Amino acid sequence: MTFRINELQPGKKVYFASDFHLGVPDAATSRAREQKIVRWLEMAQQDAAAVFLVGDIFDFWFEYKHAIPKGFIRLQGKLAELTDAGIPVMFFTGNHDMWMFDYFTEELNIPIYRKPISTSINGHTFYIGHGDGLGPGDHTYKLLKKVFDNKVCQWLFARLHPNFGIGMANMWSRKSRISNVKKDEQFLGDDEWLVHYSKEVEAKQHHDFYVFGHRHLPLDLPIGDKSRYVNLGEWVNFCTYAVYDGKTLNLETFEG
Repeated sequence: MTFRINELQPGKKVYFASDFHLGVPDAATSRAREQKIVRWLEMAQQDAAAVFLVGDIFDFWFEYKHAIPKGFIRLQGKLAELTDAGIPVMFFTGNHDMWMFDYFTEELNIPIYRKPISTSINGHTFYIGHGDGLGPGDHTYKLLKKVFDNKVCQWLFARLHPNFGIGMANMWSRKSRISNVKKDEQFLGDDEWLVHYSKEVEAKQHHDFYVFGHRHLPLDLPIGDKSRYVNLGEWVNFCTYAVYDGKTLNLETFEG
C-alpha cells in the first residue's frame, strides 16, 4: 500500500535522502559516513512526519534466508528507533541494493518499494523512485537489471556461501562509480534522462514534485510550469537531502 499523508501537522516535515552507498570506498570511510547519517536522522527525528530513503543506501546488499551483510548496525538501530517511535520510514531499492527482501520489513517495520510510486502529501502530489533504468538510453544497465531481478538468478546467487558471495560483491563494489568518481559529475542539460522521464510522466498525470536519486547530482529543475524535478544527490561528496514543510520542497546540505 502506498504511504500518503492527507494533512501534515503544524511544524512537521517529510525528509528524503538517497545514495548513501554505505560500504565504499573502505570500512573506515563508510563508518564515518554512517555515523553522519545517524546524526542526520537524529536531527530529522525532532520534527519528522516521515522519512523516505530513496535507494542505494548500501553499495551492496543481499539477504540470504538466514544471513545479511555484516555491518551498518548503527543505521539499522537508528531506523528501528524511528519506527518504534511511530515515525514511518519508506525504503526504495536502488540498483546497488535491489536484492532486499523481507528483513527490513519484518525486523524494522519498514516497507520496501521496488518501483516508483505516486503519492499525496498534504495536498501535493509526489512521484518518488530511485531512478535507475528510467528514461531514454542506458540500455546495457536495463538489460542487466532484468538479469538481477530474475528469480532464478537470485536463487543461484543465494546458493553461494555468504563468505564467498558477499566477499565477491564487496570486491566489485570497490570498482563502482560512486567509489571512484570525484565531485565533478557533469550536468547533462537537455540530456538529463530523468528530466525526460519526468516530462513523460507529467504529460500523462500531473505531479507537483518528482523526487529521484541515482543521478548523484543535487538538482532542482522545472518540469513545465507547475512541477519540479528534485534529485537528492549523494552522501560520499555532497551530503544533500530534501525536506518538505507542507508547502515547498527544498534541497539542503547536512553539516555542509
